[in-house]
Amino acid sequence: MLNNSFRFQESLDKRKKEGTLRRLRLQPDGIDFYSNDYLGFAKSKELQNLLLQKVVNNPQLLSGSTGSRLISGNSDIAVSVEKDIAQRHLFESALLFPSGYNANLALFSTLPSRHDTVIVDEQIHRSVHDACKLSNAKKLKFNHNDIEDLENILKRQEGHCYVAIESLYSMEGDFAPIQEIAVLASKYKASLIVDEAHAFGVFEHGLIEKYQLQHQVSAAVMTYGKALGSHGAAILCNETMKSFLINFASPFIYTTSAQDFQWMSIKTGYEFLDQNHKLAEKLQNNIKVFRSRKLQSPSAETSPIQAIIIPDNQKLKTLQNTLSEEGFLTYAIYSPTVKEGSERLRICLHSFNTEEEIMKLTGIIKEFL
Repeated sequence: MLNNSFRFQESLDKRKKEGTLRRLRLQPDGIDFYSNDYLGFAKSKELQNLLLQKVVNNPQLLSGSTGSRLISGNSDIAVSVEKDIAQRHLFESALLFPSGYNANLALFSTLPSRHDTVIVDEQIHRSVHDACKLSNAKKLKFNHNDIEDLENILKRQEGHCYVAIESLYSMEGDFAPIQEIAVLASKYKASLIVDEAHAFGVFEHGLIEKYQLQHQVSAAVMTYGKALGSHGAAILCNETMKSFLINFASPFIYTTSAQDFQWMSIKTGYEFLDQNHKLAEKLQNNIKVFRSRKLQSPSAETSPIQAIIIPDNQKLKTLQNTLSEEGFLTYAIYSPTVKEGSERLRICLHSFNTEEEIMKLTGIIKEFL
């Protein structure tokens, strides 16, 4: 243990020296350009009051679930919310999870067998990589959003393939060519799995619904800790896959169910989303203001995530500190989290940001560059 402690401290000291040591901090005061609360739901007094009223009418929502859903933790609310989510997204079934990470862990550790191959976009979320380590399947990566590279990999495989992508990528802020990938997956009889974490809510119910790809996507992950301002996730799939996950997915079987308040907050969030389309419109207007400032970025023009590449950890840290001193909360992503030379300032835009705030933020960045 003493030897391990020395090794642990050595690794921590290295990060500290490099300026990349992570620490837990309380949320500081400032202008939010770093959270995933794209539509301001997490701060919405109106939504909070709706949830409060539900609790007042049914205090039992706040009680613990007492066990996994396969023992004592299932409830009428969990079942009804899953049915509601499936109907809204035009999928056969939905299965709730306490987080998006947990949902991806369940999917990719359970579905692929030792004879299968999981082909992931090189920028897929870390949860997918972690899940694949728990699977006996082979994992391959294709170049980010590169259709030709994906097809070259698919045509060389012998067993069944799973293709894993995000509809909107959280690091680059760009969209997957989801329609073309769906066609390619169908051509090679591969199962397409799409993580809609950052697109859901920002683009109504996500890009699968926008392009009507429900019958071409084997499973989709919707997470609710971002635009919906809540917590948790749902896997959208058919009844057979849902039953398979319930029977064989360890992250589902051996996890105590969340309390009913979490499931009810998700349903209430959907209802609030459907009644507040103007917030997504306001967000898009703010994105247009940001893009009008002509900062060089690999991100898509309509994405709420705008990455500014600053290929130097120290220079990036200086910019973030300068912005912080001016009251702007931003998030810097250093190597090795991203490849060396692609370090970036990750700007998240929201419906509640003002044009004046965006102009001042971009002005400081332009001066720095």
